[in-house]
Amino acid sequence: MSRTCKKPVAVPDNVQVQFKGNHITVKGPKGELSKELHRDMIIEQEEGWLYVKRPTDKPEHRSLHGLTRTLIDNMVKGVTEGYTQSLELVGVGYRAAMQGNNLVLNMGFAHPVVFEPQENIEIEVPSPTKVIVKGIDKQQVGNLAAVIRRVYPPEPYKGKGIRYENENVRQKAGKAGK
Repeated sequence: MSRTCKKPVAVPDNVQVQFKGNHITVKGPKGELSKELHRDMIIEQEEGWLYVKRPTDKPEHRSLHGLTRTLIDNMVKGVTEGYTQSLELVGVGYRAAMQGNNLVLNMGFAHPVVFEPQENIEIEVPSPTKVIVKGIDKQQVGNLAAVIRRVYPPEPYKGKGIRYENENVRQKAGKAGK
């Protein structure tokens, strides 16, 4: 059984947390995030800590308890540290480049694939085979990284494609391996 929901969320000195009913806003050095939480969850703030409590012990409230606590913790971490997701391009001639704010991927298709980052997201290309997605919202960073990866997911025979950094792609033997 997970005890994540019982842990309090630490709020650093440079972070401001405001909530009205079930709407929470977190402001920090990297930006501001706000989110609507479930109306049943009870949030209390005491001396640099946030406590999330549930009204009953029903299964629905138990699952919402951990979710709410994790969402608030991700918001606090996002406005203080931020989130990054690294992608690698594996394959001959596969490369990435930045044109202004847009990410341009040349993956062997007849046309280059162009991505425009969202408002709170930055994309960096330190080398032609590496793409880094940065932002303060964990969900947006992960979503954009997944959308970029979906252009050409790693295939199991040669391992070519776009993969997360340190992702393990299992190789199949193919026809000659029988």
